[in-house]
Amino acid sequence: MEVVLGIDNLLFISILTNKLPEEHRERARRIGIGLALIMRLGLLATISWIVQLTEPVFTVLGNEISWKDMILIAGGLFLVWKATKEIHHAMDPVDHGETMVGAAGMSFGSAIVQILVLDLVFSIDSIITAVGMTPHVPVMVIAVLVAVTVMLLAATPLARFIEHNPTIVMLALSFLMLIGTTLIAEGLGFYVPKGYIYAAMAFSALVEALNMVARNRRRRKA
Repeated sequence: MEVVLGIDNLLFISILTNKLPEEHRERARRIGIGLALIMRLGLLATISWIVQLTEPVFTVLGNEISWKDMILIAGGLFLVWKATKEIHHAMDPVDHGETMVGAAGMSFGSAIVQILVLDLVFSIDSIITAVGMTPHVPVMVIAVLVAVTVMLLAATPLARFIEHNPTIVMLALSFLMLIGTTLIAEGLGFYVPKGYIYAAMAFSALVEALNMVARNRRRRKA
């Protein structure tokens, strides 16, 4: 489950770091994933405080809102805004003086801050999910370490794959928008089974993979 939840985080990091100059991308990815690890382990050390985040703070239209809900809503809104902005840039790069892939229109510090914001949201969601599955902190620590190791190994290949396949960028941004909408829905008390979300993402990825195979075959024929 930790690995699956880490995919969302990794997608965002890959897309964001691809906008940096080539020489800064690898370092930004490692810092982003390192921050995710530190944040998750830090949250595990304050597990009693994390559990309290699920307690209601106030009620809106009959829905009880906790600190966790507010963090999910804020993170979801940020993710939807960021994905929408990047889709707009990708659709009309002339107006913004940049393209979606390989753009250097973002500073290193700005990228790290944005990664840090989403790391916090995904880390809290990840830890609360882990708490609901097991009461054993060592098991959670091992799961977090395995998930972050997978993220480190997959970060550069995924970022390069996205960079070399522009249509994948649009698909990944759509995934981020879907994830952001799901976070907002969960924050408002509408539970969306993650299996449905990841099944839809897997189906879309399969369709895009078939399109890529068809394009490659047409190129070879030409």
